Amino acid sequence: MEAWLTREWQRTSPWQILLRPVSWLYRLLIAIRRLAFRTGFLKSHAIGVPVIIVGNVTVGGTGKTPLVLALVEALTKRDLHCGIVTRGYLRGAEAIAANVIHVVPANGQHPVSGDEATLLARRSGVPVYAGADRVEVARTLRRSHPEVDVIIGDDGLQHYALRRDIEICVVDSARGMGNGELLPAGPMREPAARINAVSAVVFNGKGGHAAHNIAAIPTFEMVLANELFINLKTDQCIDARTALDVFHGRRLHALAGTGHPQRFFSHLAGLGFAPSVTQPFPDHHRYRAIDMPGPGADIILMTEKDAVKCGSFADERMWFMRIDAVLPDGLIDFVINKLRACV
Repeated sequence: MEAWLTREWQRTSPWQILLRPVSWLYRLLIAIRRLAFRTGFLKSHAIGVPVIIVGNVTVGGTGKTPLVLALVEALTKRDLHCGIVTRGYLRGAEAIAANVIHVVPANGQHPVSGDEATLLARRSGVPVYAGADRVEVARTLRRSHPEVDVIIGDDGLQHYALRRDIEICVVDSARGMGNGELLPAGPMREPAARINAVSAVVFNGKGGHAAHNIAAIPTFEMVLANELFINLKTDQCIDARTALDVFHGRRLHALAGTGHPQRFFSHLAGLGFAPSVTQPFPDHHRYRAIDMPGPGADIILMTEKDAVKCGSFADERMWFMRIDAVLPDGLIDFVINKLRACV
């Protein structure tokens, strides 16, 4: 269903037209909520240090997590101390029981905060805190780590209770805004005009500037590169060119439980891999051993986020692709200048 909606939201269909009245109601609720924050009826809370929000205006994966990791690395090199706040992927009673979670880079998914938060903690090397109330999460992070002088929010563009100094909206260059309709008739979390109010737009992939002209605010392009393939069982690490040789002549099976599984499959194809089977799963899917393909698959390829949840039953067929966001120098300079202005 998730994959079908992602495809359908790229065009206008009769069933979407029937849902437009619901989208209009959703638009009204969004407008009322934004007005409540603008007038002070609902409060935005400052944390005492600059806050950078990396989010999007559409549902589904756009590449926020790689961008957050790249920003942390770039700012750390400039002697800034970063912390990351995220909602995590909390479910039902777990979300109620876990107000704020300090996510540690454990061997396996954190049992409450979920895959993305665990991945952020494992890759970034900085404090990562998760919880539904981002204001409380950010305050807890600062109390526990007073050395932190920049907080980066993974997602949360629509969480106005946390006052932000810089908003970066990530847009998938290939999918853009889809059909431009608000949920549920389209993929938009907020009206497209919201993008004109952010500090900068980062297109994930080449060609974003040409395909989606946004002239009112600074725009940048990032690419995903530096691919490494790591075996879940043995920790063997090889680059993409070596992986092509190692996997040659073997039956490949690719799976992905992300917001946009097709991006992973297309990336593999662009590197020269040709899986015989591509299996999408829902975003944040909790894998079990039974989800893995049988003996007919010699090599199982997955994303790094998927791998976080598969360590307990990994076998030597299972590899994940680690990837980095490569940012233009102009984006880093832009962020640094904005931070200086905040100080």
